[in-house]
Formats: sequence, structure tokens, C-alpha cells
Amino acid sequence: MKRLIDLLAAFSGLIVISPVLLVVIIKVWMQDYKSPFYIASRVGKDGKEFNMVKLRSMVINESGSGPDSTSANDNRITPIGHFIRKYKLDELSQLYNVMLGDMSLVGPRPNVKSETDLYTSLERHLLSVRPGITDFASIVFSDEGEILQNQEDPDLAYNQLIRPWKSRLGLIYIERRSLLLDIQLILVTLLGIISKQKALNWVVKQLVELGVEQNVLDAASRQKELLPFPPPGADEIVLRR
Repeated sequence: MKRLIDLLAAFSGLIVISPVLLVVIIKVWMQDYKSPFYIASRVGKDGKEFNMVKLRSMVINESGSGPDSTSANDNRITPIGHFIRKYKLDELSQLYNVMLGDMSLVGPRPNVKSETDLYTSLERHLLSVRPGITDFASIVFSDEGEILQNQEDPDLAYNQLIRPWKSRLGLIYIERRSLLLDIQLILVTLLGIISKQKALNWVVKQLVELGVEQNVLDAASRQKELLPFPPPGADEIVLRR
């Protein structure tokens, strides 16, 4: 049933957003007359790598020359790229990967191999399902670029500040996933474009009902400053990346 919904929703979604995507694709192409798409290698279900389709938000041939984690002030991001990232248009293009079966609408976000190689044995459970376009963590950390802004080492900051909670939220989703929860997460993701605070309030409410630990609730509420914390399955904070 989940796969059928993925197919129908991805096909319908691509049709609905195609006028917007077409305009953005043309604008990306016109800035340097290079391909408007960026094919990103990601690790999917069972650790198998796949090519994820993204609208290109960076200057050509520069995506592999810097850190894997991108801050909002990364000088590789183009002017139209900031618009693409702000409205998550690069993620909407991944509906194509959903149709191919590489991804699902809802599931833990796929990561690069250099990051999944660092996973603890507990985190490797994140690779037991198809990665998704959205989940709890996607809503909570929709401002990932801003969190990493001005960090001296964005990759290390990601592993210290975001990964610990992103992985925990992904594991919570896998343990409690259901068709109803998937539908709710899709709708709340759309709500988050209008009001992130309302989306965060919903996430926290759901997590409270699921009985998760207080430190996860604190991180998900985003009311407190994110501090370095060990990833799930580890006792120590990541010190090198």
C-alpha cells in the first residue's frame, strides 16, 4: 500500500508542480548554460547507493569541492540556488526517485556514504527502509543550512549538533511508522512552509504521545540552543569528521 501511494502521489505531484519546476529549471540553465540538474550519490535501503536527482543550487562542478554539509552562507550556492533551497524545490525534484523506487515520500533522509560509514550499529537501522523526502527530522531541521551557518567546520558541526537528533528521530519514525503517520507527516511538512512553529508544535505533540525521551523533545521543539551530543548508540561526542 505504501509503495502504491508513493507512486500515485509522486506522479500527481510532478504534474502539479511541473509549471514551477520548468520555470526554475530554465532559470538555473540560463545562469551558466549548464545542466540544471545535479545527480547526487546517496545511500539507500540496505546500504545500496543510488543517484538522487536534485535541482542544481550550486555553481557547476563545485558540489564536490567543499564539505558534505552545506551552510546557508556557503559561497558555492548560486542566487537562484538560495531560492531553490529556501522553498525545498531541490527536494521536490526527488519525486522522480520516488517513482523509480529509490525513495519513498516519507522516511529518513538519505545521506552520503562518507556519513553512513560513520553510523553506529544502532544508526544502521536507518538503512532498513527506503529513504524519504520528509520525516520528523526533515520538519525539525528544515533550517539545517542556517544551523550550520558560520560554523568553521560544517561537517563536524552537523555530526555534533544535528546528526544525534536527526538519527534518533529517524529511528523513532521507523519504529512507529504507519500509513496514517505518513499522511500526517506529508501534510505537516506542507504546513511547515507556512508556519514552522505550528509544524514543530505538531511534531512535539506526536513525540510526547509516543513517549520519547525528554532530550529528544527538547531538541525537536527547537526552543533551546543545540549543543554537541553523542549520536545514538555512542557514548561520546563526535570530535573529528
